[in-house]
Amino acid sequence: MFVRALTLLVACSLTAAAGAQLLDEQAGNTDPSRVSKQEVFTFRVGAEITAARGSCRDIRAMVAIPFACDEQKVRRIDEEFSRHVDKVRYRDLDGGATQMLITVPMLTSGETARAVATFEVTTSVIEPPEEEDTIDLVIPSRPKRRVSKYLSASPMIESRDGKIRSLARELWREAESEASEDGAPNDWQKVEYLYDYVLDNIQYSEGTDKSAANTLRDGKADCFGRSALFIALCRANKVPARVVWVDQHCYAEFYMEDAEGEGQWFPIESAGTRSFGGMPIARTILQKGDNFQVPERRGEKLFYASDYLIALPVGNSGKPKVKYIREVVE
Repeated sequence: MFVRALTLLVACSLTAAAGAQLLDEQAGNTDPSRVSKQEVFTFRVGAEITAARGSCRDIRAMVAIPFACDEQKVRRIDEEFSRHVDKVRYRDLDGGATQMLITVPMLTSGETARAVATFEVTTSVIEPPEEEDTIDLVIPSRPKRRVSKYLSASPMIESRDGKIRSLARELWREAESEASEDGAPNDWQKVEYLYDYVLDNIQYSEGTDKSAANTLRDGKADCFGRSALFIALCRANKVPARVVWVDQHCYAEFYMEDAEGEGQWFPIESAGTRSFGGMPIARTILQKGDNFQVPERRGEKLFYASDYLIALPVGNSGKPKVKYIREVVE
């Protein structure tokens, strides 16, 4: 009998809290002197999988969890697995995401497998650099591979779109023509000009995630659309930039180097109070990046590495029911 694979894609809710395993720092740095006030959160993360429509086998669930970086440290403090769970492991995806991988060999009809881990997450406020420290910051002419990948277009950031490229060139010329008492603007001020354009011309409006091109077309968007347009304008002007996904929100960060060639990432706030080069609120970081590839989802380019489940039916059974768990532990 023909056996067909069942896949279930459940978009990760950015309104939920999450937890992660302690991982190495990835793709650039944040100056430790800019990491300030810390907050500690405890999260319970995992999945409950129920064979609600008949028996299933070879079940694999991928659960998105936060990852460790300069401004966030993560420690696993507890695990709870039901007897159905064969193993649980954690992996990094290239570009700034971490997944909890749950393997369940078999569930008979009506059975439920549960895999939950508890994490302590310490995350921090990022202070902007002092004005005198931005003078020598430059856009890298030959960024390393781990940074240069953030110059390319991605699924929701169409930096090669004709209208975006035209606007990016126009804004760059305007920024370069802005004279001050100290003379021509430096690279930091030119990137800031792009940021101010987005804040001044894209109305903040809650709604579904919009791509950079659709944000420019509509003239309004939520935090994702504003971040996407800022990133697209940066990339069109050869400035590395990427999305930072946090609990209930997202923002952007861009990359610059100092006179010695040492690079740093600098965040920008895409909603609420203006903040360029720093992040005044300590939020749980879920992922960094906007063009992920997952081994089990060949051929797909994902702007967010969402939760995902694969299972094989036994006989004529249907899809298993899955509940992803993300909750703050009081």
